[in-house]
Amino acid sequence: MHKSNPLLIGTLLLLFFACQDNQEKSASQIHDTSQEKKKVTIKDVEQGIRANIAAKTKNGGGYFNFTKDTLNLSLKLVRVHTEYLSVLGTNKFFACVDLATENGDVYDMDFFLDGDPGAMQVTRTDLHKLNGKPYYTWKKDKVKKTWFTVPVEDASNDLLGVIEGKDHFTFTYEVQLPEISGSAKMWVPVAKSDPFQNIEIISLQAPGQQEMIQEKENGNTILYLQLLPEHSNQKLTMSYRVERLEKAPYPEDDSDLSKYLIGTSLMPVGDRFSTIANQAIREKQANSPLTKARALYDYIIDNMRYAKEGIYGTGDANYACDSKSGNCTEFHSFFISLSRSAGIPARFAVGAAIPSERNDGEVNGYHCWAEFYAEGKWWPVDISEGNKYTPLATYYFGHHPANRIEFSQGRDLAPDPTPVSGPINFLAYPVLEIEGEPGYVETTFSFIRTNPDS
Repeated sequence: MHKSNPLLIGTLLLLFFACQDNQEKSASQIHDTSQEKKKVTIKDVEQGIRANIAAKTKNGGGYFNFTKDTLNLSLKLVRVHTEYLSVLGTNKFFACVDLATENGDVYDMDFFLDGDPGAMQVTRTDLHKLNGKPYYTWKKDKVKKTWFTVPVEDASNDLLGVIEGKDHFTFTYEVQLPEISGSAKMWVPVAKSDPFQNIEIISLQAPGQQEMIQEKENGNTILYLQLLPEHSNQKLTMSYRVERLEKAPYPEDDSDLSKYLIGTSLMPVGDRFSTIANQAIREKQANSPLTKARALYDYIIDNMRYAKEGIYGTGDANYACDSKSGNCTEFHSFFISLSRSAGIPARFAVGAAIPSERNDGEVNGYHCWAEFYAEGKWWPVDISEGNKYTPLATYYFGHHPANRIEFSQGRDLAPDPTPVSGPINFLAYPVLEIEGEPGYVETTFSFIRTNPDS
């Protein structure tokens, strides 16, 4: 029998335990290294920003207060743009944040952060944009792969399609009647003055028996015509002198907000609209009516496309939800259904957008928009325009430009008398009925921009 060598066995045992010890040390070292090299995530940066804003808002009496030179701002959080997270250097980052004043001015602020995961600290905040207009822009260092800022000299106020402040114009609403085979009735929207538009009817030529009637639920004025066969192929022409102000968030004395939470025939609430709204709000970590509304606004911009196809133009929120397409009526009907389903009062209005790039000519049809209620005010939004022109998405959350005119508000309008076909879906073009059956009229809009002193 072969005898064991005690020296050899001892040597082998020492080697075994040394190997085990080295393996354990190696595993420990790998673990430590992975901790040291753990990358900062978008969530880390977002949590750092939100913690900073929450602390300052608490100390600021409910506002994020920002001071620079002579500018003193009291702001509310609208959105954290984590999609714009950028690396500035080792453990240095920035992300964009939208904060709004009570007047609806939206400031895009850049938050600069340093630190490790779970310990991100905001080191600086800069004003980047006001209502979509930049104070500076960003450029990327091609070698270092990091970003730096470049000042923008005299950022233009001439935003695409937008006139700020005031606009003055005459607006003509013209209707060409068809052949009328029997008695007919027609309902035409009449623009009226409000805090943002001063309306003066300077001429009205219309056939038939005329009467100005009221649609009481939404406060609309409607021109009601009773027509006969001898009025066939005649024209209705109504011209306004308009002074229009840029629209921003505003208070209103109407204390009954509950009616702006109820579904309508084409803007239902609940069911899948609640599911979609809750998911969009949860993903954006929105916890106030203002941030929730922005989450829904962004959801529609991100998921819908502007397309005049299918049954577009009816303002059917179910169609918008299914097709993810449509014109302004689908965009805003979908938004209103989502908002109301999330407990945010919202409402619909329609009129026309006046071209900014020329001073006269035809207007390309009607345009509609929406408003939602938050922070004690009505906030105007125009999601279809924000979708078409991405640089203006911030502007159109809280603003309507001066170059437009509003005809009517609301959906399922029931004036007295009401059409045989039932309540009016929305009133932009005339509603014509001949012997109780729907008729078609050709409608054109035109304008001339005027000097306010003339």
